[in-house]
Amino acid sequence: MESFGLLNNDICFNVLSRLPTKHLLGLKCVCKGWCQLISDRFFSRIQSQRREPIPGFLFQQRFQWCSDDIKTITHITVESGSTGLPQSVFSFLPEDVVVLSSCNGLVCCRSCLPFEEPAIYVCNPVNKNWIKLKWTEPDKEDSIAVVFDPCRDTMDSSTRFKLVRVCQLGIESENIYFSFDIYSSNTGAWRTSKEICHCRDKLLKNKGVLIGGILHWLTDGDGILTFNIENELSWLISVPVPAAELESTSQSCIGESDGQLYYAMVSENGLIIWFLEDYFDFKWNLKYSKTLEVMEEEYSSFPCNLRERVTRVQTIDSTPWMDPLAFKDGYLLMRVHTNIYLYHVESNKMNEVCFISKLGSYSLYRPTVLPYSLSLVPLN
Repeated sequence: MESFGLLNNDICFNVLSRLPTKHLLGLKCVCKGWCQLISDRFFSRIQSQRREPIPGFLFQQRFQWCSDDIKTITHITVESGSTGLPQSVFSFLPEDVVVLSSCNGLVCCRSCLPFEEPAIYVCNPVNKNWIKLKWTEPDKEDSIAVVFDPCRDTMDSSTRFKLVRVCQLGIESENIYFSFDIYSSNTGAWRTSKEICHCRDKLLKNKGVLIGGILHWLTDGDGILTFNIENELSWLISVPVPAAELESTSQSCIGESDGQLYYAMVSENGLIIWFLEDYFDFKWNLKYSKTLEVMEEEYSSFPCNLRERVTRVQTIDSTPWMDPLAFKDGYLLMRVHTNIYLYHVESNKMNEVCFISKLGSYSLYRPTVLPYSLSLVPLN
């Protein structure tokens, strides 16, 4: 095992590189040889290219009217539907942070408000590697997505990644558009793309879902903002059902599964999930549909008169009764009143995770929820 140039022919290399990351973390303690092998950059590159099921979601609440940030970050696991990995998982960073985006094991964070020297961090919580960038124009509502694809981005001498910051500019309602700032770890500098996308809607949640080299952001209108990283082109994808066709207010989120874009929506018609089959024709296919009455019957922990509550609260209050938060690999994380639920679409299995009050400060306002994958990718 001393000659790493021949590792790809080694039995240990071939076997260990096929194991999930969570198992490899414990196997590093078996012996020095295995620790050296698993810590090697070439091993990390090969192992990271193997698709693993998502282990969970990062959950961080936000205040609606207070400028300060909530510091507690919780990891919700999909295996048991329980919570774990509180804020201490990011304790290796020099300050408390707010998570902004996650991509293939890398997490992008920013300094918590209030702060003295605002910074952006790109880190890997598994191996506690991190890179600090200056946050020259701090804005609490900044949408910054980290882009890292182990199948495309080289990891030979250093791990290459990009950050994409979306800014909405313009004063007149007819001339509002999104612009895109790009940071490359290869150059160590930011630059502004020439591409713009005219849109008056605001970005909502699920900031920067990466699918096949294309970033996706959900808006509060009838569109999904996209940005192709390679050719720097942007366009809007229409959602499956425009708001004008619904009799009541709906709540939605976007996500990825099997390399496809998914759109999950809750309205008085129930929970409906589509996937995008064709990017050119914006063709959505129905994946799953269930009425609120059926959900109420099947899951005893749900409140009674679910349809009435969803319709009434969503039309008279800014806080929806039922809100899909994030979707990844067939798992939908959602809030139903003051409880968090994890639903697996294929198995039709629903787990009640916990009361939202156990995830930090009590706030029902649009939490940041990110799918999080374990990875051995080094950053230093």
